[in-house]
Order: sequence, then structure tokens, then C-alpha cells
Amino acid sequence: MAKPLNGIRVLDMGTFITGPACGMLLADLGGEVIKVEMPETGDPFRAFKGDLYSPHYQTYNRNKKSITLNTKTSEDDRKALDELVETADVFIQNFRPGVAERLHVDAARLQVINPRLVYVDISGFGNDGPWKDRPAFDTVSQAASGFLRLLVNPGNPRVVGPAIGDAVTGFYAAYGVLAALYEREKTGKGRRVETSMFEAMAHFNLDDFTHYLSADEVMGPWSRPHVSQSYVFECADGGWIALHMSSPPKFWENLAEAVGQPDMLARPEFESRPARIANYENVVKFLAPIFAGQPRAYWEERLTSLEVPHSAVYSSKEVLEGDLAKHHQLEVSGEGQRGTFRTIRNPIRFDGEAESDVTPPPELGQHNEEILGRKP
Repeated sequence: MAKPLNGIRVLDMGTFITGPACGMLLADLGGEVIKVEMPETGDPFRAFKGDLYSPHYQTYNRNKKSITLNTKTSEDDRKALDELVETADVFIQNFRPGVAERLHVDAARLQVINPRLVYVDISGFGNDGPWKDRPAFDTVSQAASGFLRLLVNPGNPRVVGPAIGDAVTGFYAAYGVLAALYEREKTGKGRRVETSMFEAMAHFNLDDFTHYLSADEVMGPWSRPHVSQSYVFECADGGWIALHMSSPPKFWENLAEAVGQPDMLARPEFESRPARIANYENVVKFLAPIFAGQPRAYWEERLTSLEVPHSAVYSSKEVLEGDLAKHHQLEVSGEGQRGTFRTIRNPIRFDGEAESDVTPPPELGQHNEEILGRKP
């Protein structure tokens, strides 16, 4: 299988999600990613569900090795890290500003040891500026960037969904690493790659900002669903089905046939795209009782046969048990000290091939002997 980053050594000192997600993406592409953790406790995410191997930790730490070093208080451990830095291509950390210096792993020191090192510095709100010392977590970054407001129901404000801010920031950091590694092939010199959760989520929220900057329009939680004509309906058996009807008109014509309402598009709220957008709630009121009259499987078959853009709203279990995930071999597994580790493969294919090999997330200090010549 293609491993385009084979031969690239990454020292991943990241904790929780942003740094580890960046490291995992590089590991998935074939890089040797060595997770550098504190002795005894390791990455704090390990302990979120006991036994230093929580599902939270497992999510972003596959295909890595683990060693334990205390660079803050141990001179020997600092020397061991420095020796690894000499051989490394990338170093990742996502500490709050000032912590890297206290741990003796700041860019100024490490890039003297290895000028070719690509140093990744991920923060919450940047290494300078008015918010640099604020603690930042996923929800905070979503809110600060304007993104969370687009997800929250104003009538019942609750935080919903996965840790998008954390994961997206890790993805942007890996994107920066790949660019810096490419540039280094021409210049021979590393870079300090910086991003913050705030900046990453602001860029991820680009559509919202573009509407404001180009049309003086401040978007809200209903803006995109209304414009894209996206809907979720509950079916007779309690299952949900989602539709995305933005274009072309034939999809609405097919939907009218699917729901047994051939004259539906003659109604004022359905007669044109602008009318459907302006009368979104009336469209919902008309269609919701119809979808509630049949089970989800009925609507899946009916909408599929008429090429209406839709999907059942699946749980993770349903996705993995479905034909689509099985066809694409979405689930992969590998054997480790705790038995079979199951996960979702990297989505990238090279020359038509998807990577199916996976190494389970490492135990704390599992590779101390291999890399440091020490017992775990």
C-alpha cells in the first residue's frame, strides 16, 4: 500500500485532540509517529474512561508508538529527547503559550538542535493577542469563531455534535506540515507551523464570513438549511430521513411523485426556489405528516427509486452494518496487547487503493525499549 510519508519521523507531544489528530493524520500516511508522554499518567485523554486507554484516547492515536519522558525536571530525559530531535522531521505540541518553554521543547531551542525540523505549534487563541492566555476547548473555539451559533437551536440552546473545533484544527495543522515538508525539499530548512483553534474554526466557518463580507448578511442557524432546502423528517417507525433539495428542479418533481402529491409544486410555497426558501416552515408542515405516515425503509426505497437526494439518518452502528460501508471497507482492524482494535480507515486512496493496515494505539511507554533502550 502507498505510504507517501514513509521515512518521515514525527515526535508528537500533543495532548487531548488537536495535536494527536495532526499526528494521527501523518501516521496514517506512513510517517513514524512517536508519541512523547509524561511517565505514569501520559496523555490526559488516556484516563477519561479508566485504565489509561479510553475510547477518547484511542480515537486519535492509532498507528503511533509511545515513549515516556519528563523533559521538565529530568536532565537525562531532555538529553534523550534532544537525540530524537536530531533525527526527527516534525515536532508537534498543542500546549498553552509558555508551557513549551517550561518543558524545554520550544521551537527556538529545538530548531537550533535540528534546523530542518518542522515545528508545529497549536494553541487556542494564538501565541500573542488579547486572548492568548485563555484556556480553550472545543466548544469555546466554536463559539469564539462564530460557528457554534449556526448549530444551536435558539429555542432550546444546547451544545450539539462532535468535537469539530478540535479535529478541524488538527487537520489544518497537518495540512501546514505537508506544505512545510515540501518546501524543505527545496530549501533544506524547517518551518514553525502555527495555527490556533480560533483561526482554524474561523476559516472552517468561511461561508458565514463570506456572506457577511460580500452581502452584509449575518447568517443564523436556519440560513444554510433554508437556502440549501435541507430537511429532516421523522418516519412512522421513529426513524429519521434527510433530504437535500437545492437543485436541479427535477429533484422536486421527483419528490412530488415520491410522496404521492403530483400537484404539490403548484402550491404557492412550492412553486419556485425563492418561494420554498421564503416559506420553509410551510414546506415542512406540508411534508412532515406525509413522511410520518410510512416507516423509514419505505421512504428509503421510494426516494432511491426516484433519484431524490436523501439518506436515512443513521447511527454509527447502522453505518457500519450497511452496504455502503461494507463495500468501501470502511472498518479496519489490527491486533494489539488488548486484542482486536477496530476503527475507521483513512479516507484517502492512492491509485485506487485504500490503506487497510492499522496499528492499535500504543500502551503508555510501550516503545521505550525499542526507541530509548529503556524498560517501559
